[in-house]
Amino acid sequence: MTESIIKRINELAKKKREQGLSSEELQEQKKLYDIYLAGIRQQVKSQIEAISAHPAGCDCCKDQHHHDGECQH
Repeated sequence: MTESIIKRINELAKKKREQGLSSEELQEQKKLYDIYLAGIRQQVKSQIEAISAHPAGCDCCKDQHHHDGECQH
């Protein structure tokens, strides 16, 4: 997800509020929202995977994560 995508989403949202969007712009907005949401979902998934890589209380690698996601306990 790039800054330009977020900028364009904001431009289209502002235009939609102020004067409305053409059918092409509505399609573009939907496509950009889909890209944005996919990026957010991936970020959340990555964070959850990082948290769940080790069971609670595990300190086998002191947060170095050099076990390819495998806890050594």
